[in-house]
Amino acid sequence: MKTDQATGLRNKLETMRESKQAKTIAVISGKGGVGKSNITLNFALGLLRHGKKILIMDMDIGMGNIDILLGRQIERTIVDMFQRRLPIQSIIEQGPENLDYIAAGSGFSDIYAIDTQKKEFFFQQYQSLLIHYDYIFFDMGAGITNDSLSFILAAEECILVTTPEPTAITDGYSMIKHIASHNNMLPIRVIMNRAQSNMQGHNMLVRFQKVIQQFLQINIHVLGSLPEDQTVRAAVIHQTPFIIFQEKSAISKATKRLVRTYLTEVDEYKAEKGNSSSFLQKLKRLWMER
Repeated sequence: MKTDQATGLRNKLETMRESKQAKTIAVISGKGGVGKSNITLNFALGLLRHGKKILIMDMDIGMGNIDILLGRQIERTIVDMFQRRLPIQSIIEQGPENLDYIAAGSGFSDIYAIDTQKKEFFFQQYQSLLIHYDYIFFDMGAGITNDSLSFILAAEECILVTTPEPTAITDGYSMIKHIASHNNMLPIRVIMNRAQSNMQGHNMLVRFQKVIQQFLQINIHVLGSLPEDQTVRAAVIHQTPFIIFQEKSAISKATKRLVRTYLTEVDEYKAEKGNSSSFLQKLKRLWMER
């Protein structure tokens, strides 16, 4: 009887693993100062309000600011997990509305260049998260390095945040070009932040999409634009996500629209994933090749 119970439990756990696997999303930008972390935070809160279980991992070691945007004092970070071999569950902090996040920390100049033993430890710890969340966001540092590229290429999709400024557009293009040179099939969605109007944001996104198609021969998904809004600055000063700080502001309403658009697209294209390898499988291959 005990053997039957143990077998039943194993089968149940296996069914849970197969039925729910968190989707790993890398949020990227070609340059700093475009609002990437702020959008990651508020977009995640928007998904949470649709009943999704969310985890944000701040991967900008030494420069991360998710905890600062939330006004939280953090005791444990992803750096502690590697240095002290802590279970990943022990470094997860809870933010507003039950949003889970992991702070980046400092004092560990390069988590990407760790030894094989620590890499295996990370794989084991990350695997334990997959059945608990619907989406895991990696808030990557601005720009791209050979080290961070492994995490980006392993993600199931990327969200690029840019602005109408020529430098941000140029750096965003370069970012996509670099990614496409390694994997031109990786789904990339683009958010145009700080648009002066809906029309400007839409037009900039369409032009950007056409340039990518013309010169890189790849299709990117236009997710939408977010307006320039003084609410953002006020919310940052108060260390409160703007979607909570002023729910009826233009930026909050636009973010909610982006979330609805995203969820609609995901529902429509679930079959698109096919037999693509998981984040961990891809990361193992990419990371172990280093």
